[in-house]
Amino acid sequence: MKPRSSPLIAAISGVAILGSVIGIFAGTSAQAASSNVPLILYAAEGYDQVAADAFTKATGIKVVLHDDSTGPLLAKVSAEKSNPQFGLLWVDGNTAFAALDKQGQLLPYTPKAKFTAAGKSVVPTDHSYIPTGLTTMAALIYNSAKVTTLPKSYNDLLNPMYKGQIGMNDPNQSGPTYPFIAGLMNQFGGVPAGEKFLSSLKANGLVVNNTNGDTLHALETGVINMGLIQSSAAQGEILKLASKPVAGFTPKVLYLSKSTLLPSVIGIDKGAPVAEQAEAKKFIDFVLSPAGQAIMQTGDPQGDSLYWSIIPGVNSLAGAGSLPTSYQSIDPYVWGPQEGAINSWFTKKIRA
Repeated sequence: MKPRSSPLIAAISGVAILGSVIGIFAGTSAQAASSNVPLILYAAEGYDQVAADAFTKATGIKVVLHDDSTGPLLAKVSAEKSNPQFGLLWVDGNTAFAALDKQGQLLPYTPKAKFTAAGKSVVPTDHSYIPTGLTTMAALIYNSAKVTTLPKSYNDLLNPMYKGQIGMNDPNQSGPTYPFIAGLMNQFGGVPAGEKFLSSLKANGLVVNNTNGDTLHALETGVINMGLIQSSAAQGEILKLASKPVAGFTPKVLYLSKSTLLPSVIGIDKGAPVAEQAEAKKFIDFVLSPAGQAIMQTGDPQGDSLYWSIIPGVNSLAGAGSLPTSYQSIDPYVWGPQEGAINSWFTKKIRA
């Protein structure tokens, strides 16, 4: 999610956690410090900087972070396909990783961590990429000061009473939005049915913004009254408004049937130098350790840190709320290869 913040209090609380991380990974520090191979990390997570800094502090391995929104990062990876520049890619959504896997660009790795049942449900059989947490797409955040009759299903959003009141993100800019669109198509029975629904939603006045932050701004300013965005962004908005309310805007969140599971995912470039691949594996084990997860939860406590943990014994932040009871997991190997075509259709038929 962009933009994001790292409050001072989170940084201070992370100091104690970092001490335990250093103790766990200190054995690798001297060896890594003598290495001239940097770990190139492409990432679009609100906690990526604090995780990278903590990893370097704990191991001595230098991390060169290229931080951006998911859409531009994936475009960068695609443009560099013939000569990949990243060692690790870390963004929300597994569809892009499935597509990269089918192109032979990812190095399989089985981490040391154990996963919860929900976590196991999004681990690929070939271990070509690794989940690091879960959110859903989409949460419906709405202004309860203005919306009194709530939808119960996605089809209810086509009701004329919601005309011009609903916003969502552009999948070409907001990486988590494509899995949402794929999830709609999966739920409705295929691409044509999903296109029909989105076209009807546009006819009912759908407002398309670039990213979560833009859709939230449209909510705060009264341009729309309902937004379909990532669960962590929606829950984060409620936390922000609790301390800094906006007149006339009282946000609440609900989950329509069915929300699509959206894992944060990390994968290793198969073409990276062997030394960098070894560093990448250490980074993955680091962020999946309980101490590493705690560091991630300090990076963006009103945004991306509001994910649901998939590591047994690691509690999610209270502000994340509960995982919705009605959700689906789509097959990324079916939907990943279709992302370019579907996003292009969205640009021509819905965004235009």
